[in-house]
Amino acid sequence: MILSLVSCCKDAPKDPGNEKDSVIADPNNINVSILIDLSDRIDPSANPNPTMEYFQRDTEYIKAIEKGFLNHIKSKKIITYDDQMQVFFNPEPLDPKMNEFTKELKVSFDKNTERNYFEAVDKKYSELPLNIYQSAIHDGNYVGSDIWEFFKNKVKDYCIKDDRRNILFILTDGYMYHDNTKFNEENKTSYLTSKLIKANNLTTSNFKNTIEKNKFGFVKANDNLSNLEVIVLGINPEKGNPFEEGVIKEYWENWFREMKIKNYQIKSADLPSNIEPIILKAISNKN
Repeated sequence: MILSLVSCCKDAPKDPGNEKDSVIADPNNINVSILIDLSDRIDPSANPNPTMEYFQRDTEYIKAIEKGFLNHIKSKKIITYDDQMQVFFNPEPLDPKMNEFTKELKVSFDKNTERNYFEAVDKKYSELPLNIYQSAIHDGNYVGSDIWEFFKNKVKDYCIKDDRRNILFILTDGYMYHDNTKFNEENKTSYLTSKLIKANNLTTSNFKNTIEKNKFGFVKANDNLSNLEVIVLGINPEKGNPFEEGVIKEYWENWFREMKIKNYQIKSADLPSNIEPIILKAISNKN
C-alpha cells in the first residue's frame, strides 16, 4: 500500500492552474524603454533656454538612463544577465537614418555577453541620441507627439516583457498632441494643449476640483499596465498660468492610475545634474 501511494503521488498530474507560476517576473532582470517626444518642444528657435537647451537636457537624461542601466547589470553575476534597453519615437521622424539609430540603441545583455560590450553600449549612447535630436531639428518638420496612440497600440508589445521588471522613461514637456489622434469622449481627450487648459478654465488654484467635477482628463488608452513603471521627465509648462504645471501633472497622474500603473513619477524639466540621481534611484529600485 505504501508503495502504491508513493507511486500515485509521483505520477499525479500537475495542476495546470500552477503553470503560470513558472513565469515569474525577476526584478533583477530589467527591460528599459525610452520614448522620445520629438515635437517642437526641442526646437531651440521656438523654445530657447539660455541655461541649457531642452534637446541637450534630453541627451543628458538619456545618458543618465544608460548609466543606471549599465550600473544595474554590473551589480549582477554574469550568469544572471538577461536585460535590455531600447529607444522609441511616435510617430517616427522622416529621416531614414532614424531607423538605423534605433537599431543601434537597442541593446541586450545575456550570460554570453562579452565584457567589451559595455564600452560599445556606452559609446552608442554618448553619440547617437545627439544625432537623433540634431536630425529632427534640422528636418524642422515637428509633427507632434502621439504618446496616446503609443500607449493604446504599442506599449504592451514594445515595452513589456512578462519575465522582467519593465521601466518606461518618457521625455516630453507634458503636452500631448497629434493630428491623427485628436478626439474626445465627453470631457476627456486624447490630447492636452495650453489652449485646452485655458478653454477648460483650469487657470486657478481650484483646478483639481474643476477637473474632478467636470471629469476632465485623458481618454484611457489601455486597461491594465500594472507591470509597467513609468518615469516622465521634462514637464515644461507655457508661461502665463502659474497652475499649468499642476494641471499637466494631474492629467498624467489620473491617466496612469486609470491604466493601473502603480509605480510612476512625473518630473519637471531641470538640469541633468538634478535629474540624474532620480533616474539612477528609479532604475536601482532603492528607496
